[in-house]
Formats: sequence, structure tokens, C-alpha cells
Amino acid sequence: MDETDLKLLAALQAAPDLSQRELAERINLSQNACWRRLKKLEDSGVIVGRSLRLDREALGLDLIVFAMIRTRSHSAEWLEKFRRHVATIPEVIDFYRISGDYDYMLKIAARDMANYDRVYQRLIEKIELDNVTSYFAMEAIFDNRPLPLR
Repeated sequence: MDETDLKLLAALQAAPDLSQRELAERINLSQNACWRRLKKLEDSGVIVGRSLRLDREALGLDLIVFAMIRTRSHSAEWLEKFRRHVATIPEVIDFYRISGDYDYMLKIAARDMANYDRVYQRLIEKIELDNVTSYFAMEAIFDNRPLPLR
């Protein structure tokens, strides 16, 4: 990946809805050269798609919760069952296996505390968990920042 590829990726992260012509102009390439580079980055898996960002507060999703989960079970079968279960809960917007005092971290977007409680009840209804500790975000200082390219 060269400097032009990095410029291309930075421009896409900043404005993923740019037309190919606008993108080519922004990074000083011909449209054909820009297309070839985009295709190469997509084929190699560097670009995995383009998405639309929604304003969660405008949609009434005012509560962000980080649920820290500890479990006694660490088998591959248990993890697969847990993954499938969590995937059925649409309020879970990020899901990580982590190291340290907890085993998993979920980022949950909820409408309010009652909505979060329903998510929590759903989370624990089919899977045995040792401990769930919830942290409530007061303010998003940075949210969904572009990836560092250098």
C-alpha cells in the first residue's frame, strides 16, 4: 500500500458517499486509476464495505451501556452458543472477547433504562453467566473515529 492508497482510504473514511469522480479529483487521480485502486483494495479485503452512520440520539437511542461479562465456561461450544445468542439481540452493537478481569464486553444502544433492563433480561435468560457489570456512558468524547492509517 502506497501513499496514494492511504489518501484514498482517508478520503473514503471521511466521506464514504463520494462519487468515484469526486474521489478521484480529491486525491488527484484519473477516474480509471482510482477505480483500479478501489477494486484492488476491495479484492484484498482492506475495504470491506461502506456504511451509513445514523444519529442514535435522533433515533431515541440515548443510553449507551458497556456490559462487562465474566463466565466460568470457556469451551468453544459455549462460546459459539453465546455468540449465536448475542447475535439475536439487536441492541448489542459491538461485541468483544477481552482479556483482564472480564471475558467479554458488549456495547449496547438502548432507548432508556427500561429498554436496557429488557436487553439484560434477554441476555441472561438462556446463557449461564458468572457476572454482568454494566457501565453507563455519560458522554461520547469520540465515537466511531476513522482508523489511523499511518
